[in-house]
Amino acid sequence: MTSVLNLARKGKGLTSPNPMVGAVIVKNNKIISQGWHRRCGGNHAEVIALKEAGLKAQGATLYVNLEPCCHTGKTPPCVDAVIKSKIKKVVIGMKDPNPLTNGKSIAKLRRAGILTQIGVLQKESEQLNEAFIKYIKYQRPFVTAKCAQTLDGKIATATGHSQWITSHKTRQFARALRNEFDAICVGINTVLKDNPRLNAAKKTKHLKKIILDSSLQISPNAKLFQDVNFSDCIVATTTKASPKKIQLLKNKGIHVIVYPKKREGIPLKELFKELAKQKITSILLEGGARTIGNALKERLIDKMHIYIAPKIIGDQKALSSVVGLNTLNINKAIELKNFEIQKLNQEIFITCSPVS
Repeated sequence: MTSVLNLARKGKGLTSPNPMVGAVIVKNNKIISQGWHRRCGGNHAEVIALKEAGLKAQGATLYVNLEPCCHTGKTPPCVDAVIKSKIKKVVIGMKDPNPLTNGKSIAKLRRAGILTQIGVLQKESEQLNEAFIKYIKYQRPFVTAKCAQTLDGKIATATGHSQWITSHKTRQFARALRNEFDAICVGINTVLKDNPRLNAAKKTKHLKKIILDSSLQISPNAKLFQDVNFSDCIVATTTKASPKKIQLLKNKGIHVIVYPKKREGIPLKELFKELAKQKITSILLEGGARTIGNALKERLIDKMHIYIAPKIIGDQKALSSVVGLNTLNINKAIELKNFEIQKLNQEIFITCSPVS
């Protein structure tokens, strides 16, 4: 099953809105074939492994991290291919949370006389497809907030100078992680200050760009609109925006979502639900500080990516990595769990999750 998970991980950032799935077929204690889901619309892992095994699959054991599908989507049901192959046993990491399949394939395999074992490396299987699970269960994307800060939690000096907090290598590492997400999201202040391109590291990766801009201050000539499909760009604004400018962006093919004018700006919970309807299952929230603060306040963040540079600014007026929570009681502070720490040269990369 460890080999299955390693195979499935190869599809990270490529299979959405489908899950990452790997498959290994074993016979006489030897791996005879394997496969992994490469892209949405392509053959599923089980089918790839079964095709490679051919007639050798008869009497063999199939290992797969997610229950095989039993409904027709862009491809036929995998469970039918498994039964037809005369596999003897199927070992499954976790049930499929999708109601179209959930437990139905397992029941169908058992009715066909195929032995099934469920829950092998279940925790690891769930962690691998955490974005897919949230998307299916709650119809909302999995949101990861990213910030690069000094040791004392600052992302810019009091004058606003911030380039660069982290090293070039760490920034390359962070940019490569963009490939794993469906979309990247930033507030308008980040766009106005840095004029970023917000591109993935791979040129072949179609990363959707989401801009939170309640007054529609963004320039149609911003770098993030250059050399991209305008249909991959989403601007969330409010009725404060100029109707003429809204139409200008729409005429370019940019998707503009307009919300009623509210004091707090863009309603993130409503926006994320709308993005899920567009089959966006995962979002990298890259800033700014107030945007991350608002998302944390609304309990919309599932994971944090924190890059810490060995620097100290030491100024209370310098901008902190998270702004707007206004916590008055330390016992009301947002707590974090599931810490993983990785050293990147002299810098530190932390992943953790807010306690719900």
